Amino acid sequence: MSKYIYQQTGWPAFRWDNDVLLLVLGRVRNLQGRLTGKMEALGFGLSDEANLTTLTLDVVKSAEIEGEKLDTSQVRSSVARHLGMDIAGLVPSDRNVDGVVEMTLDAIRKYKEPLTKRRLFSWHSSLFPTGRSGMLKIITGKWRDDSTGPMQVVSGPMGREKVHFQAPPAKEVENEMSQFLKWFNSRSDTDPVLKAGVAHFWFITIHPFEDGNGRIARGLADMLLAQAERSDRRFYSMSAQIRSDRKRYYEVLEETQKGTLDLTGWLLWFMECLESALNKAEDILSAVFFKAAFWNKYSSVHLNERQRLMLNKILDGFTGKLTSSKWAKISGCSADTALRDIEDLIEKGILKKEQAGGRSTSYKLNFEAKPKSRES
Repeated sequence: MSKYIYQQTGWPAFRWDNDVLLLVLGRVRNLQGRLTGKMEALGFGLSDEANLTTLTLDVVKSAEIEGEKLDTSQVRSSVARHLGMDIAGLVPSDRNVDGVVEMTLDAIRKYKEPLTKRRLFSWHSSLFPTGRSGMLKIITGKWRDDSTGPMQVVSGPMGREKVHFQAPPAKEVENEMSQFLKWFNSRSDTDPVLKAGVAHFWFITIHPFEDGNGRIARGLADMLLAQAERSDRRFYSMSAQIRSDRKRYYEVLEETQKGTLDLTGWLLWFMECLESALNKAEDILSAVFFKAAFWNKYSSVHLNERQRLMLNKILDGFTGKLTSSKWAKISGCSADTALRDIEDLIEKGILKKEQAGGRSTSYKLNFEAKPKSRES
């Protein structure tokens, strides 16, 4: 009896029940159209900011799904630089951050270009610029060779590992990927949203690389969703939604990889996840609108560069409590200067003290205040 889906007779002739998927597909398509219309009406400034916010979120959350934490400020700065956006408060970014951003943007901004083996190798090399995944040396820019044993997805402590999935042998990867690439680049009657779900599952089941397969699979899904929308801009994050439902994501993958060639269950989960991501795009837009309204409100108030930097960080979602010591560390100034900056913003009605005072005094935006007049 076949244990994994790629061992089934007829692989990879996937099938699914259109009647089961039709309703949710219709809702997804409707939401995509409405979101696209909203973004087209925003104007370049707000649209660019929404695109930057979404891409940053997508990169950070895709890494988190694999247990890797990227610095959000570095990701945002890297995305902004790659998009050619001139914004305040950009910070230097590490090579691994730039690499993930480059892969993501190549998939989305060049969605019309064919997917090739060379392009996939380039993405993989971008993900692992040092040739290492954590402390482990890995093969980059080429298919895995299984030199250390079969490619398995495992969990649990050493000696009591549970094997959730074992990928096809390395000797079969070249042929498997040739079939995948031919299908990916072909024209078909399959709705591009459904094709995105199939591509995600198919690629991650082949598991052609030693590491990074999940991130590339999600990049491929984003590429096909961009094709579906005919847009190289992102206003919702599929990876953020998958991250919030990561446990079920892995469960559905495992169930499908140990099932038949019928992908109905996986595609239903994928589209319901996409539907949730589209609905949550309103949160991203609300944050963008709030940020624009904030800077419009205080456009006549004089602020120094440190203050603008820190206010943008707060508006972009500052983690934890804002204290004078954090202000000094992030903005690169002395503790005295940080306190003067903060007190100046309190005087101008932009910040206010949190209720808990003492040595742990923290500050937050003052939503009730009206802006003071511009200083000379």
